[in-house]
Amino acid sequence: MNGVWEESLFFGAVVSLLAYEVGLMLKRRFRLAILNPLLIAVICVIGVNAVMKVDYQTYNAGGQYLSYLLTPATVCLAVPLYEQLALLKKHLTAVICGIVAGVLASMVGVLICALVFGLEHELYVTLLPKSITTAIGMGVSEELGGIVTITVATIIVTGILGSVIADGVFALFRIEEPVARGLALGNASHAIGTAKAMEMGQVEGAMSGLAVAVAGLLTVVTASVFAQFL
Repeated sequence: MNGVWEESLFFGAVVSLLAYEVGLMLKRRFRLAILNPLLIAVICVIGVNAVMKVDYQTYNAGGQYLSYLLTPATVCLAVPLYEQLALLKKHLTAVICGIVAGVLASMVGVLICALVFGLEHELYVTLLPKSITTAIGMGVSEELGGIVTITVATIIVTGILGSVIADGVFALFRIEEPVARGLALGNASHAIGTAKAMEMGQVEGAMSGLAVAVAGLLTVVTASVFAQFL
């Protein structure tokens, strides 16, 4: 079956976009947190490739075009932040403290898990960039000697999980402040969490976009330090 699609350069991109649209339709129809569009898209793409017996290389020949958009998409998150610049200045100290605390919590959490489960150094550094956007996380993992493919999978799982449980966590701890919600989603679940934050409101989306950028930069520095701990 691979031969049928070898000349279809955009097969991967088309399947991915259609699968994501299916996810959006299901989310709008049933309004359940578990029906995250990206999660549904992942399941659909895996199913299509398995049924049609399309290997990863063939799928990625077209799917890679979507990957090229990761970096500019991340940069575009600065637009809503600019629109909320006055609010950022008002809460600047709290925002900085929140992002720094989030990055350190992520690093310490990975270190504790690595010690508890006896992970080797390679797997440990592979997991360190789990809470930052893929565009940055791949570079961090490669620089530290991690397994980039596992890092990407971990980042995606982290983002989807954060997006799915966000409403429940905010309700459980009665977090209603838009700035706090946005920072939490962006810091813990990077770009996927930012998509969820934008659904909540402009302030949440702007703060989440800021957290993605700043947390990514801080992780580049702190991951190098934490990599020495194991």
